[in-house]
Amino acid sequence: MDASGAGTEINCPSCGEPIIIPGPPATAARAAPLHAGAIGASAAAKEDKHFSVPVHDKPTEVLIEKPLPPLEVAAKEGIKLRVKTIRRSDCVEVGKDHFDEIVTAFLNKVGEANVVTITPINYTHQDLASREWITEFGVLIVYKA
Repeated sequence: MDASGAGTEINCPSCGEPIIIPGPPATAARAAPLHAGAIGASAAAKEDKHFSVPVHDKPTEVLIEKPLPPLEVAAKEGIKLRVKTIRRSDCVEVGKDHFDEIVTAFLNKVGEANVVTITPINYTHQDLASREWITEFGVLIVYKA
């Protein structure tokens, strides 16, 4: 603890007994700690701490973003949510797969800030011509209206 806490009484983190924080030593030699325990004998207890809070002339970069609220919270707050499902089978024209282009165009139209979740989906349907079951994929996009 630094010199500002001198004279205060705290419980020892090691044994729980009350101790009084000593003041800074009057001479260059360090005074012996009042409480001889693992913390009192550590190098950190013997080190003088002179910390200062950094001052910035402009706002600092935000390193940790606040997570988006869960869907239940968004619904209670009155945020209008919409759902769009894009199936790959609906994006195939004359043998050409346009799934990626259609999904990209939709996401660009909605905007990244409005996208809540993008969930891949797998589904099975019966082909009408061959009567075979076909497994396909798509995406389910939840976004703010």
